[in-house]
Amino acid sequence: MKLVIAIIKPFKLDEVRDELSAIDVQGMTVTEVKGFGRQKGHPEIYRGAEYATMFVPKVKLELVVSDDIVDRVVETIEATAKTGKIGDGKVFVIDVERALRIRTGDSNDSAL
Repeated sequence: MKLVIAIIKPFKLDEVRDELSAIDVQGMTVTEVKGFGRQKGHPEIYRGAEYATMFVPKVKLELVVSDDIVDRVVETIEATAKTGKIGDGKVFVIDVERALRIRTGDSNDSAL
C-alpha cells in the first residue's frame, strides 16, 4: 500500500476528485493548506492597498491506495491538476506499513 499526498490548486479539486473516482479510488482526505515553494508567495490587493502574502492557498489530498493502482493514481492527479503555470503543486508517494478499518477489523488492502 502507498500513501499518495498531493498538493494542488484549490480550483482543481473537483476535477481531480471526479477523475480519481473514475478510476475507482474509493476515498481521500482533503485539507485546505497554505504554503510556498518556488513561488515565494504573491502580491494581493485589499481595500486598495497592496501587500505581499507569504503563503499561497492550496489543497492537500491524502489517499491510501493499493500498490497495483498507485501509478495510475499519480498519473491521473498529474494530468488533471496540471495547468502549466507555476504553483501547480507536488505529489509524494510514501510506503504504508499497515491499515486497519476500525468498524470491521479489516486490515491492509481489505481496509481500503
